[in-house]
Amino acid sequence: MSMEGLSSSQYVVHHLSNLRVGEGFWAVNLDSLIFSVLLGTIFIVLFRTVAVRATSGVPGTLQNFVEVLVEFVDEQVKDAFHVENKLIAPLALTIFVWVFLMNLMDLVPVDLLPYGAHLAGVESLKIVPTTDPHITFGMSLSVFVLILYFNVKMKGLAGFGKEFLTHPFGIWLFPINILLKLVEELAKPVSLALRLFGNLFAAELIFLLIALLPWWAQWGLSLPWAIYHILVIPLQAFIFMVLTIVYLSLACEEH
Repeated sequence: MSMEGLSSSQYVVHHLSNLRVGEGFWAVNLDSLIFSVLLGTIFIVLFRTVAVRATSGVPGTLQNFVEVLVEFVDEQVKDAFHVENKLIAPLALTIFVWVFLMNLMDLVPVDLLPYGAHLAGVESLKIVPTTDPHITFGMSLSVFVLILYFNVKMKGLAGFGKEFLTHPFGIWLFPINILLKLVEELAKPVSLALRLFGNLFAAELIFLLIALLPWWAQWGLSLPWAIYHILVIPLQAFIFMVLTIVYLSLACEEH
């Protein structure tokens, strides 16, 4: 149900507006940072608690769930990353669970937390961090830095530079090679960020449009969409994780 006094367009714009501090380039979407840090902390505390209390005897339900999740991620890493490295599996697990938790916030009723924030004097509040391109691009740029790091670490600075000059058409066409290599490398973080942002933003927008309908029509549409979205939430987290593994694996391979 829309908030009192807002038109349909104002309602949608209001719910898609961030709680922002600062101006211009230095503006910070405070709500996205708060929820992403909060969900990341929940992940760390939960998994740390399970690790400390893990038993070799009959495990509890939570330990079983975490072990299955860890084994699942470990299998994905073994299938896609063929170089021995202790960073990749923990990184993949962190990405999958963190993105999953951020996506999961999309199932919270669209008016629940924003209305509570409104009562507390906060005019705007977005609770799904992955509907904020600043968050998705922040994560993808972190992956991009790791891609550059693994390229230089595994091939050396000279070897990485050689790829820019000679791949794929040989040294005599090095201007074209450099252009194509730049496009190839820059497309990785852009595609990672926009894929996650686009899917979650579209899903949130549909929830908002459903919320504008009369109350008796909302359940008939919101329930099927929420059930479908239960599949989208882990799928987008899985895609972000797998592409990260693949990109890092490619960075370690010689062309």
